[in-house]
Amino acid sequence: MNFIEKYFSKYPEEKVLKWFKQVCVAEAISCLLLYGFALIWKRYDQEGLLPTIFIIIVGNIHGLFFTLYLLLCVPARKIYNWDDEDSVIALIAAFFPFATIWVEKKLARKDRE
Repeated sequence: MNFIEKYFSKYPEEKVLKWFKQVCVAEAISCLLLYGFALIWKRYDQEGLLPTIFIIIVGNIHGLFFTLYLLLCVPARKIYNWDDEDSVIALIAAFFPFATIWVEKKLARKDRE
């Protein structure tokens, strides 16, 4: 993980935190679009090509934000002084819909005890 920390160390902490918070929200929104809209649309229009294309596009975007979230958890751990438990919770939150919003609101604060 040193290469990730080394890469993000050239950016100011404020910028990395801004990216982390934006990616948390974007990952949740893309999850909503994928699960709440695209998969339901596909269920009702199984023969249609448009829902399939929409799922492919939104799925790729969601995968990008998912990966960015996991990568940005490494410098966020250092900036927020997360212990091992907080880091594991933040990483596991990526696998549950909308849990990244909780991470952004509760764990991603500097004034936590």
